[in-house]
Amino acid sequence: MNMKELVERFPIQLEEALQIALSAKIKPTEIAIQNIVISGLGGSGIGGSIIADLLSDTLQIPVIINKNYAIPAFVGKNTLFIASSYSGNTEETLEATHKAIDEGAEVACITSGGKILQLAQENNYNFIQLPAGYPPRSCIGYSMVQLLALLSGYGFISKDILSQVKTSADLLRTNTTKIKTEAEKLAAFLYKKTPIIYTADGMEGVAVRFRQQLNENSKMLCWHHILPEMNHNELVGWVSKNDNLALVYLRSKQEYSRTSERFAFLDKAIQGFTPNRFTVSSIGNTALEEIFYLIHLTDLSSVLLADKNEVDAMDIAVIDRLKSHLATF
Repeated sequence: MNMKELVERFPIQLEEALQIALSAKIKPTEIAIQNIVISGLGGSGIGGSIIADLLSDTLQIPVIINKNYAIPAFVGKNTLFIASSYSGNTEETLEATHKAIDEGAEVACITSGGKILQLAQENNYNFIQLPAGYPPRSCIGYSMVQLLALLSGYGFISKDILSQVKTSADLLRTNTTKIKTEAEKLAAFLYKKTPIIYTADGMEGVAVRFRQQLNENSKMLCWHHILPEMNHNELVGWVSKNDNLALVYLRSKQEYSRTSERFAFLDKAIQGFTPNRFTVSSIGNTALEEIFYLIHLTDLSSVLLADKNEVDAMDIAVIDRLKSHLATF
């Protein structure tokens, strides 16, 4: 399948991910977990960022997202360390996982195979195995749902949240035409422009996901920021007209009311500096449904934009060259 086909089957992926999650056997731990570290990079890691945002007002212990070879100094016997690597061979995640093991952390893994799977099987760690053979960035549904399964298996969240995965898939199917139409409009809007993505705190992971998809699929540079933080710095940077900048607002019903007022002020304040402003408003009855809606729509727009840019959305040759280069050291 090409990337467009992979993106279009996202509702199916969510249903498949749900079945994997419901079949997962997570062994409980007697350790008093005091913090959670989710370690992963790129397409394997962004799901952790989104889940951490989603559960920030639910979990009673801190969740740290780790995207490095190193691990935080606090990692120890009271840490749940989740290694998320689709291939199972991400070198940063592997090194961080070994360091977490050395510190006595409770380790759990989400992977399709590779060294991470071998490590989990040899040490009897909790793990959930994903279907193999896909680009990692096309498997965000698999990884996000399995993170929810792990956290519910350890007792940190209710397993009831998994029912929202099915309603999310239904929502996406019901709104297929709307999503495709909006994605086409968004792709046309961003064509030959530099995208800037603004969203509210709590949805930053979704904005980062869109930025990454524009990077990898559309082969475009862009940046993102969140409100209200953006109002305290980047807002001042809007001082000159630039018709090449294309501003995308990712809006959610989860926004705090005063943040919504900030969006309204922002749009008025910068309208003289760029005429290119586009709002993508989420739909759904839960935060998870809204998140999956925004992911699906923006993912689709990134592959449509790849077609407009006449680039191969699947191509990541430069990353492969980097991995080959690092293998010589």
